[in-house]
Amino acid sequence: MQLFRKRIALAVPLAFLVLISGFAVSAEAQTSRPTMTGPITPRQNRSQHKWAVVLHGGAGVIERSSMTPEAEKEYRAGLAAALQAAATVLDRGGSSVDAVEAAIRLLEDNPLFNAGRGAVFAADGTNQLDAAIMDGRTMTAGAVADVMHTRHPISLARAVMEKSPHVLLVGPGADAFARSVGLEQVPQSFYFTEHRWQSLVQELKREHLPIPARPAGAPPAPQHEAAFFETPENHKYGTVGVVALDRAGNVAAGTSTGGLTAKRWDRVGDSPIIGAGTYASNESCAISGTGIGEYFIRYTVARTICALVQYKGMKLQDAADAVIQKQLAPIHGDGGVIAVAPDGQMAWSFNTPGMFRAKMTEGGKAEIGIYRDEP
Repeated sequence: MQLFRKRIALAVPLAFLVLISGFAVSAEAQTSRPTMTGPITPRQNRSQHKWAVVLHGGAGVIERSSMTPEAEKEYRAGLAAALQAAATVLDRGGSSVDAVEAAIRLLEDNPLFNAGRGAVFAADGTNQLDAAIMDGRTMTAGAVADVMHTRHPISLARAVMEKSPHVLLVGPGADAFARSVGLEQVPQSFYFTEHRWQSLVQELKREHLPIPARPAGAPPAPQHEAAFFETPENHKYGTVGVVALDRAGNVAAGTSTGGLTAKRWDRVGDSPIIGAGTYASNESCAISGTGIGEYFIRYTVARTICALVQYKGMKLQDAADAVIQKQLAPIHGDGGVIAVAPDGQMAWSFNTPGMFRAKMTEGGKAEIGIYRDEP
């Protein structure tokens, strides 16, 4: 009986230790699980690594013969400034989402590009703006379409992502939400540029459509035909976009556009459609596209490229080329993409004569291109 009692006395502490260790293991396992608000990827468990950023300013029939030296210089300067804006954020330890927004805000204020202040005109003489942003760490996204009074559509897209339960807001409702969160509002005349207006007039004449009155608040029509330093075809698929990788290993993507010249019926392209013109995931890559939006939507271009990386293990450049060059080019799905992966791979691919583009990685030099024959 005495021996039995001793065995019981030993067994109870042992059982208690096993029970406690079980709880510890369970708690440890639970804390290591990814959450819906911030999935933990192998990339995030590594030590700090170099940031990277890639951006585009639209694609089209961009050839040396269609650009004056002055125009080329201005475009390269605009791309360089946006690239530096993103690089500055990332070099200070900022997030990829912050870098994407900072660079796109600068491009939206640059009248050279078809976004924000340089947006093309719809057939009714208004500027209708689209934008999207996606955080590859959390897989959250925000987008807006047919915005007409918010100065920075990309900031509105981010507000939708972070301050609402929604992903996509459109039209007057999107502008109303922008006002509710304190984003700067501007009159339609803020977006007006003479060269975009003349492009609208030319297109409406070609389509035998009525020409609307100049927008209220726009400057008076020039007495002589405006001199253009580029052809309208340069921005046939005009969009701006940025993808970035920060030092924490997180990727993000953003896209902003004024859409198509002389568009009707409130048409919306691929830019604000998550998975078509914009997509980001730490499990694969971040993509921003520019091109014929209807093709990019139907072929879910951005998500398809990421899926090739994630599920087939393809290199980023190979995946981008597989979709842009091999899938879209044969069916005249003109355009291009920029891309960055969590391991630092950067890529761009386009099947048009040119695409305004730039990229840089931490410790490296900026690379800026316009024409197809550039690296």
